[in-house]
Amino acid sequence: MRTWQLLASAILFLMAGCMLGPDYRRPAVQISSGYRGPAGGSEAQSKASSFADLPWWQVFRDPQLQELIRTALKQNYDMQLATERINAARAQLAITRSSLFPQLQGSGDLTGGKDPSSQAKFRYLALSADVAFQLDLFGRLRRATEAARAHLLATEEAQRTVLLTLVSDVASDYFTLLQLDLQLQITRDTVKTQEDSVKLTSFRLDHGVATRLDVLQAQQVLDSANAQIPDLERQIGQEEDAINILLGNYPQDVSRGLALTQQQLPPSVPPGVPSSLLERRPDIRQAEQDLIAANAEIGVAKADFFPQVSLTGSSGGVRGRPFTSSMTSQTGIWSYGVQVTQPIFTGGSLSGNLHLAESQREQALITYKQAIQHAFGDVSDALIAYQRFNETRVRQEQQVAHLAETVRLSIMRYQGGTTTYLEVLDGQRSLFAAELTLAQARGNEYQSLVQLYKALGGGWQ
Repeated sequence: MRTWQLLASAILFLMAGCMLGPDYRRPAVQISSGYRGPAGGSEAQSKASSFADLPWWQVFRDPQLQELIRTALKQNYDMQLATERINAARAQLAITRSSLFPQLQGSGDLTGGKDPSSQAKFRYLALSADVAFQLDLFGRLRRATEAARAHLLATEEAQRTVLLTLVSDVASDYFTLLQLDLQLQITRDTVKTQEDSVKLTSFRLDHGVATRLDVLQAQQVLDSANAQIPDLERQIGQEEDAINILLGNYPQDVSRGLALTQQQLPPSVPPGVPSSLLERRPDIRQAEQDLIAANAEIGVAKADFFPQVSLTGSSGGVRGRPFTSSMTSQTGIWSYGVQVTQPIFTGGSLSGNLHLAESQREQALITYKQAIQHAFGDVSDALIAYQRFNETRVRQEQQVAHLAETVRLSIMRYQGGTTTYLEVLDGQRSLFAAELTLAQARGNEYQSLVQLYKALGGGWQ
């Protein structure tokens, strides 16, 4: 008894202390002290708080946009697939972890009949229970469980990446739709204005104060505006279809909330401390979990070089009445065993498996570093884009205001007979094009805000 106690204590000690393979330590990655700003420098004095700390419903204040995002989070098929992948990874972890525990199996067998010669009846009931337990002396099973757990966490981070992308895509497509709505409204307003201009010019022609050329020139601006309406309506319909696909719906109309000119922009968009990006971006967190899993697989590959020890045991009994006797008999059986397997010659498969695990770990490390690099690039691009699109929108507003005044003065000069209608025509064409460009600049500004929010890893909480 003393010998078995010492042996059991030794086994438990080995199982607790011996685990092959390297323990994971987060690799040191050199990151910038600040984000690259739009002026080409470095924002070294980054604020601790970040624009991405805000939940998406505080960033996108349009009630209709919020409702679209909520619908997408419930119905989008990519989100449903990501959730099911988590369920599959959780089940795989349970399967892998089960090897750490004893496997117990019971069986029963009932047989009966009648002897043809003696006509004696017999009946037997056999019950047995088998137990098998693989000793994890070198940590093979624990490393495999560690890898499976890391795969589960990586799958959860992948779901957050899908969520972040989905929120961003819905918001971006919604602002594109509002931009197209604004351009269509500008075009229709231009058509109405030019129809009045053509009527007025025709009236002046009838009274001898305008020429046929004036009427034709006024008609040109009207025709140009009318030609753009079908294309804008086409883009609006296709954008609505894209939004419905994100929402998990079949193509249909999309309800609007606030107009593009009524949308609120945040007063400031601080990016936050660069080091927080590693914890906020789900794609970086996913890459790190993949690295943890690959690191644990090295331990599994190393443990394959060493013996695998399994304990087995069986116990049961047979109870019945044989046909040769009228008395019931009962017999008990039990057995135990120890099985040891040791690879001797595998043709290099174990070494190849270890080299493969080490290579996959290096690949995961490179992917992790690359994810960090791309994340900083995304933030830099988004910061520059938001700043420049903001400047473009402000300057375009000034240009539209100046052109509108130019058209007003040109019409007054034409009506006063001091200039030709060609001057009015050029001003109207320039104003129409500038108004369309301003609508696009507004849309670009809001979309760059969405991309900055996404690049900083916001919204997935």
